[in-house]
Amino acid sequence: MKRRVFMALLAGAAVARPGIVSAQQGERMRRVVVFMSTGEDDPQDATRLAAFERGLQELGWAIGRNLSIDYHWAAGDPDNLRKYATEMRILAPDAIVASGTEAVTTAQQSTRTVPIVFINIIDPVSAGFVSSLAQPGGNTTGFLMFEYATSAKWVELLKQIAPGVMRAAVLRDVGAASGSGQLGAIQSAASQLGLEFRPVGVRDASEIDHGITDFARGSNGGLIVTGSAQARVHLKLIIGLAARHRLPAVYFGRVAVDAGGLISYGPT
Repeated sequence: MKRRVFMALLAGAAVARPGIVSAQQGERMRRVVVFMSTGEDDPQDATRLAAFERGLQELGWAIGRNLSIDYHWAAGDPDNLRKYATEMRILAPDAIVASGTEAVTTAQQSTRTVPIVFINIIDPVSAGFVSSLAQPGGNTTGFLMFEYATSAKWVELLKQIAPGVMRAAVLRDVGAASGSGQLGAIQSAASQLGLEFRPVGVRDASEIDHGITDFARGSNGGLIVTGSAQARVHLKLIIGLAARHRLPAVYFGRVAVDAGGLISYGPT
């Protein structure tokens, strides 16, 4: 399916409470399922979705008249997404919007015919979501927040704000295949700047606490926090641990700075 068709279908997505509503007589009701990998209390996603809704209203989509949305938050738990995917088959949507690696994976496993539009994906080609950026192929396409090679800037920024840092712990979702290119770019930059490189998983709160606390036992360390659903869900924990252990930290986006993080570099 061509990208223009997908973009037209994406224009049918807005924010609404789950439920079935009736279209006015003579007008077809379109249904969209939205999968979010983060939690419902995520402030950045709330802001984005509010803008999303305003824009779609300007395009003539009205909830309850010609549009119905089933909106689901996974809160970093893939099991939630699998449950929602089962419900989705019953709802038979016209299109799916999926945010994050886990959400896109679940959506693709559920259907190869319903159009899927992804957001918040680092490298959809390496992840196997699309054949290429120019010609996605299949039933999936979407948007990139940034090109993963720019994540090398996080390493440079860490060195600029804390020149004495000699060790860098990189918090990342080890289960996200789309982050392999990003990790390579960070590792290459760290090597060029003479930084010792250490990946730390963000699978759950325990892994994050143990990983940062163990890393902080050494001296001259700093953190680089890459973007993922798990990092977003556990953001306050990460920021608190960085402050407790006096580790300078560079984050993936402004949402972390708004939550009390030191500094960020990213598209938002």
